Amino acid sequence: MQQESARRSNRDRTEATRADLMAAARKLFTEKSYAETGTPEIVAAAGVTRGALYHHFADKQALFAAVVEKEAQLVAEEIDRASPPSLEARDALIAGSDAYLDAMRAPGRTRLLLLDGPAVLGRAAMDAIDNRHGNRSLREGLVAAMRANTLTRLPADALTALLAAAFDRAALAIEAGGSGEDYRAVLMALVDGLSPAPPPAPSPARTR
Repeated sequence: MQQESARRSNRDRTEATRADLMAAARKLFTEKSYAETGTPEIVAAAGVTRGALYHHFADKQALFAAVVEKEAQLVAEEIDRASPPSLEARDALIAGSDAYLDAMRAPGRTRLLLLDGPAVLGRAAMDAIDNRHGNRSLREGLVAAMRANTLTRLPADALTALLAAAFDRAALAIEAGGSGEDYRAVLMALVDGLSPAPPPAPSPARTR
């Protein structure tokens, strides 16, 4: 029992140290940027030693990758909460889209996920993170809507990538002071524009 308690205590301390490092790093990365943040500042802000940092992360970039992954996970959780399976497919897609825009308003999030993330980690690594989180939620919503015939059937991966890029661009524009209502209206029009065309109306019967 004592051994189990000691293991749990050690695990808790380890997780707490990792969380402290990530919280300190996030604050510095968003306030100063990745390039302008040094590891001495991070460990000082976290109240740990450099040895503790390198015990948990191989280097500053690995710590940054963990921070970015956590931010992407938090965004996906917001989307999933807003679009439960009980919603109709199109309604879930719209609710998830709104949740994404709201989630990206968190201070520093656009810098982490849309600016520094691709620049520091590379496009391929950032795409992999997105596909585990936000893009995964978007793809699931699109596939559900296509299966429900409320969306035109299109290649899911390509549709996800292009719509995600539109949402990312909107998030950046809103962050820069653009109208959230305007960008939302355009994005919703894009989604609705993917609805299948209604069948043509029957021609009126001819009378002699």
